[in-house]
Amino acid sequence: MTQAERRKFLIDYLLSERSETAELPKDEYNQKRLLRSLFNIRMPKEISGEFIKIQDEYLREETSRKGITDIADLVPVQKGIYLWQGDITTLKCDAVVNAANSQMLGCFCLCHGCIDNAIHTYSGVQLRNACYEIMKKQGHEERTGQAKITPAFNLPCKFVIHTVGPIVGGRLTESDCELLKSCYLSCLNEAVNNNLKSIAFCCISTGEFHFPNDIAAQIAVDTVKEYQKQHEIEVIFNVFKDYDYELYRELLSAD
Repeated sequence: MTQAERRKFLIDYLLSERSETAELPKDEYNQKRLLRSLFNIRMPKEISGEFIKIQDEYLREETSRKGITDIADLVPVQKGIYLWQGDITTLKCDAVVNAANSQMLGCFCLCHGCIDNAIHTYSGVQLRNACYEIMKKQGHEERTGQAKITPAFNLPCKFVIHTVGPIVGGRLTESDCELLKSCYLSCLNEAVNNNLKSIAFCCISTGEFHFPNDIAAQIAVDTVKEYQKQHEIEVIFNVFKDYDYELYRELLSAD
């Protein structure tokens, strides 16, 4: 099957699950937006093996076309620390960190720009199902500062570590800072406890959760450096915005 044929199959399948029909957009861009929207709103439940096979082929081809960056090809800015600007869903390392919400089921907003949406979209529907099973067993929402690990399914990395960062609703508090530090420690512990050698952090809590970028970056760098004194693990600070890249570059070149 071509990518276009796979895309049409996936759209038709997901629409049929909802007992809906829709005219397939003629252009590729809007077809992709429709498919992503259907991924975003699909509730966790069983799905056919045929869908999984075609979805996996489709997503892996899409990621391959975007281009995969391997940690082995990156140059560290300090011993065991890398700074990389780009799409975390194209990063090949042991684990990437997802800035999740307390439901831990991914972002349900259509084509939203958050990292939670991107990771769940390009990992595939299996990720929401895996998160649902973890949360059902846990029996309550995920607490801020904690983390859970899942397979990465169709992402180039091996695992996704999901953490819930603090939401800053007004003045930043010491509690907010401690909770953000806990996010980094919880993710690092999950990685080490699962014998992983590398982990890529996104800028936890700095987007929709409104944590100040500069203070968040300082907490991230300080926490990782302190942790690496006792544990061997390579860390990638993954940024998307130029502003965050400059913050981390300055912090990591200050030593």
